[in-house]
Amino acid sequence: MKPISRRRFLQSTAAAGVSLSALPRSAAQAPAPAPAHKLNLAAFGAGGIAKFNLKALMDTGGLNLVAAADVDDQKSAWLKEAYPDTRIYKDWRELMAQEADRLDAACVCTPDHMHAPIGVTAMKAGLHLYGQKPLAHSLYETRRMAEIAQETGVATQMGIQLASSTPERMAVQMIHDGVVGKIKEVHLFCHKTWGDNRPKPDRVDPIPESLDWDLWCGVAPKTSYLNRYYHPANWRSRVDYGCGTLGDMGAHIFSPLFGALGVRAPLSVVALGDPANDHSWGVNEKYTFVFSGNERTAGDTLTVHWHGGSFLPPEDLRAVFGERMPQQGSIFVGTDGYLLQPHQSTPMPYPREKFTGYRHPRVEPRNHYADFVDAARGEDVQPIAEFARYGGPLTEAILLGALSSRFPGQRLEWDAENLKVTNFPAANPLLRRAYRKGWEVDGLS
Repeated sequence: MKPISRRRFLQSTAAAGVSLSALPRSAAQAPAPAPAHKLNLAAFGAGGIAKFNLKALMDTGGLNLVAAADVDDQKSAWLKEAYPDTRIYKDWRELMAQEADRLDAACVCTPDHMHAPIGVTAMKAGLHLYGQKPLAHSLYETRRMAEIAQETGVATQMGIQLASSTPERMAVQMIHDGVVGKIKEVHLFCHKTWGDNRPKPDRVDPIPESLDWDLWCGVAPKTSYLNRYYHPANWRSRVDYGCGTLGDMGAHIFSPLFGALGVRAPLSVVALGDPANDHSWGVNEKYTFVFSGNERTAGDTLTVHWHGGSFLPPEDLRAVFGERMPQQGSIFVGTDGYLLQPHQSTPMPYPREKFTGYRHPRVEPRNHYADFVDAARGEDVQPIAEFARYGGPLTEAILLGALSSRFPGQRLEWDAENLKVTNFPAANPLLRRAYRKGWEVDGLS
């Protein structure tokens, strides 16, 4: 798909209330074979996971890095050495205004609150999009990301690279093969604690010279800068900018469930752990989801438990795995046994004595990044975590859980088709939020 012209892009962003005229100008998987021709890529975000994903995308051999944007000069400094011909910007809107005509694809790996504004703008400009997980910060944004991906026809891939890994795809195949029978319930667990039960500190810190704090806040409320409270990494714990442990690690750990059982929209969810406060997500999260059952489940519904932080799966269940019980992963409780899927490791059926001599299924290797590049080039490849079919519904499920932590103990019944909570109207205003004045985005505001 041919990108829109720079003139059309400027017209559309101006109509949406985004002013570009006053902006300053500044200029782990198997290797993939180099494609026959390269696509021009823009990267949004340069440090941390953005650097990891960008290197993996470039390692496919199918991309030219034309431009990149990061709000912190320290984070983008390495790009000048690694890719000296790449034009570096601080403001993503300036990059789009100057570079849209030259681009074929984009990689968005910013803090969560900017995934949708940049991602939607890129897709509406005709750019194929690799978008870091979670797909967006709110349920409404997530739905729009999936819808716009379908409307524009661009290739997409959400950044849950383990969905393409051999261990996860092996677990999916084992469930499909009925190794442990029909699935009765699922327990998902993660020891991480990306939350904060304390009140926000009552202080203001100096903004580093390398950082444009206004650009960092973006569409979200502009708050006072607090050193290491938001930037560079702790934004995951903050309600306005991240999505907590469930919203972050849940994107990985829910994926085997989605791939193996084909579940999509929850019927309901209730939060039983630490509640979110005005500023931060809870530290120790516990949720119970109910999904519709299907031919791979033992009942008409499937109960899925999330155990986060200090919350653990039931003791009798942990005893089945003994010393092999990992800190993160999935437990599928079947009619004929248990399947343990440790996060990033080989799935194993239990009890071990029942499965002595069991041989794992063979799965063909896939490269999460190369699949995206090949799909963007028009090849007959369907990325595993494309937005409409997989990444969007998965993100909606985990963000519904995060939403329920605002109302601890209250079961939320979910109408996915109409994107609303049917039994507790007080939750519905939190499905989306108004963007900061002057930051409205076409397709979202």
